[in-house]
Amino acid sequence: MKILAFHTNHHDASAVLFDDYQMVAAVQLERLTRIKGDGARIPEEAIDEALKAAGWVRRDIDVLLLSYTGFPGKYYSHFAPWKKVEYALTGKIKGMTEELIKRQSTDPLAIFKTKKFLSDYGFRADTQVGFYRHHYAHALSALAYTNWEDALLYTADGCGDNIFYSHYIYKDNELTELFGSEKDMLAPQRAHSMGLAYGYTTQAIGFRINRHEGKLTGLAAFGQPVLADEIGAHFTVNENGLIESDFASNKHMKTYIQDTVARYIAGQPDEMKAKADVAASIQEVLEDKIFKSVDLLVKKYGVKHLGLAGGVFANVRLNRLLCEQTGIKEIFIFPGMGDEGIPVGGVHQYLIERDGLETWQKKRRRLTNVYLGCDYNSKIADVFDACADVVLISNDPVNYTADALAKGWVGALHTGRMEFGPRALGARTILASPVDNTINTTINDRLQRTEFMPFAPYVLAEDAENVFDITDANRYAAHFMTITCDVKAKWKEKIPAVVHVDGTARPQIIEREDNPLYADILSAFKAKTGLPVLINTSFNAHEEPIINTPQESLRALLDDRIDFIVCPNGVYATAEKAGQMPKAA
Repeated sequence: MKILAFHTNHHDASAVLFDDYQMVAAVQLERLTRIKGDGARIPEEAIDEALKAAGWVRRDIDVLLLSYTGFPGKYYSHFAPWKKVEYALTGKIKGMTEELIKRQSTDPLAIFKTKKFLSDYGFRADTQVGFYRHHYAHALSALAYTNWEDALLYTADGCGDNIFYSHYIYKDNELTELFGSEKDMLAPQRAHSMGLAYGYTTQAIGFRINRHEGKLTGLAAFGQPVLADEIGAHFTVNENGLIESDFASNKHMKTYIQDTVARYIAGQPDEMKAKADVAASIQEVLEDKIFKSVDLLVKKYGVKHLGLAGGVFANVRLNRLLCEQTGIKEIFIFPGMGDEGIPVGGVHQYLIERDGLETWQKKRRRLTNVYLGCDYNSKIADVFDACADVVLISNDPVNYTADALAKGWVGALHTGRMEFGPRALGARTILASPVDNTINTTINDRLQRTEFMPFAPYVLAEDAENVFDITDANRYAAHFMTITCDVKAKWKEKIPAVVHVDGTARPQIIEREDNPLYADILSAFKAKTGLPVLINTSFNAHEEPIINTPQESLRALLDDRIDFIVCPNGVYATAEKAGQMPKAA
């Protein structure tokens, strides 16, 4: 059965394809439109890219699954004609959740023009249409890719379907919903979101909400949590583990945070240091409240595993705290932890409803990789060879790249299928040696980035425990670069470019079978230098999504974002740069 699920939102729209229980493609809209975090419409480009990756067309789809987020007004059967015209003229989408709350209904199909939607977007008339719930889908995306017998599934984000969190217990072959139900969705919205609090703080110090929260996480390491007690006093964790606040509304919370931050920064002589203190403060509040909530639930229900999803868990420092301080046996954060990942869980919601939990839980499998976009390997050589300003400097991508990296050159790897989720994981990745921490500034300047966290390292599976504090609890998460851990003392001074100020790193463990070229370059680099890690940072310039196509890689090369491009058939550089780089053996 061919299943398509997609998500529209104000940010991070995406589409995924399943062949029954097998995920075969997943693509974020931003990768195609080149607009960071793109959303707020039907993600047709992502749908078609995913279909291309799978070798399907729209009329092949048997089941179409939709989130509640929003649709053009013409697809709401209960709207008056004038209202449909209004939405048509403005081009805005209308949230399904809002309409369900008004009607106190949990049946979106009752107010949705299914046949018209299928016809307008080129699907078969007999395609089955269903809807999935935001936080339930987040939770299922985390559970579906484990083999656990018990777990707390905990989701948190800015807001999704009128709620900010969900809590589920998986135990004794049952999945129990503690919070996040449809009843909770229909209730008046509560201003309790730690995700929004973090986002509002990001905005208050001059960054962009729903985009730059990662900058805040990095900046926090350079500050002191001087406002943590003041901000934290507004949030409590109740006896059921739910985070609550005393704010009357989200607007009230936003105003409070903006005023508090502005007052503190204005009173400090060093603005950047003051911003770091603000970042450290909200990071401590986030860690404190989420930890208390999670720890209470883990102990109350006696579970040994923790599955996380939702934008809050893009915060790798928080994930480490939860892993190490709750006493769990293993943690897993779904790699597409933001809203781009909920269509994955949406498919699993459908499969549970179709087959029952007993059958579904037996079908679960652990993830090995998230290379789920299109593979452009066959087109790379044609694109680069057609450019007169670019030359093939070596047809030995492994050894030449290792040698160039060891000599301080900066390359980018373009191979295989595009990664899904916010992290570059070796398909569209910038590579560099970790021996000099000034490389962080050098690369960021070339990419016009403003970052406060050192680049991440990647490491072969056989070396991971030697270099990093990898345990049974964090190893699975570390395959997807979703958690930090300590760097072993003997390595900190040898690989400073990937070590944070607190002595941690955010490693990616790589198995050769998942990405042979990526792994072989590192093996060759280790053989030349004795160093078992390389820098991996996402292949994108400031405010751009990660690169997808060979044409985009070529543009980055011509713009001098990197020194060379390595791909399966060889290594390319501009003619000018090639004259300066090492000669091929």
